[in-house]
Amino acid sequence: MAKKYTEKYTIPSYECDRSDYLKIPTLVKILIKISGSQSEELGVSDAYVHSFGLGWIILQHDIKIIRLPKSGETVALTTEATSYNKFFCYRKFWIHDEEGNECVLMETTFAMMDLKARKMGSVLDEIVAPFESEKIKRIKRGEKILPVEEVKAKKDYLVRYYDIDDNQHVNNAVYLDWMLDVVDIDWMSDYIPVAISIKFNKEIRYGEIVDSSYQQGETELSLHQVLVNEAVCAEANIRWQPKD
Repeated sequence: MAKKYTEKYTIPSYECDRSDYLKIPTLVKILIKISGSQSEELGVSDAYVHSFGLGWIILQHDIKIIRLPKSGETVALTTEATSYNKFFCYRKFWIHDEEGNECVLMETTFAMMDLKARKMGSVLDEIVAPFESEKIKRIKRGEKILPVEEVKAKKDYLVRYYDIDDNQHVNNAVYLDWMLDVVDIDWMSDYIPVAISIKFNKEIRYGEIVDSSYQQGETELSLHQVLVNEAVCAEANIRWQPKD
């Protein structure tokens, strides 16, 4: 069975929105961070991976939110690298409250990128072996994402220095920031995400101009895309419900 890793985390107010809920991009950041902490503990840190000329990239997040934690809460962040095949690695993340109730489940598909060629490479057994993940042959598919067809609103963004991570491209959490920033402020004030699927198709680099747009689908479903020069670099579907 794959190894699990857990950290306690107290949510500071500056990581929350004006209703005191944990910000969605920050939720992703703190979960991804604990996968890095586990990797370091097992001796396969990012520096070790980079020594092979490789880096981890994220292809898709599927997030289920039962209850979004709030400012001041102490939660347990847990991760498990469940399985992998020749090209993809699959990892689960959880957030539990102090009573042990599951608040968030995130399932993420990772791959390895050749840092020089900027292309996806094969998963190396020596990198994933310490996690004791199950080796499988089948390819797991994430949630299907509906495309944007009728744009309701959009904004342009210049990719800044602090948007870039150590793989020299935009960090995955920044895409969610761009996507949510386009949504009407009244909607953001009255509704909360309960399910998010986001797929990353193409990396974005420093200095590029990004076009973030969205469409209101069903009553409580929004469709999102991030483009550079009309190429879809990321797309997402977000399901919402009214705040309590």
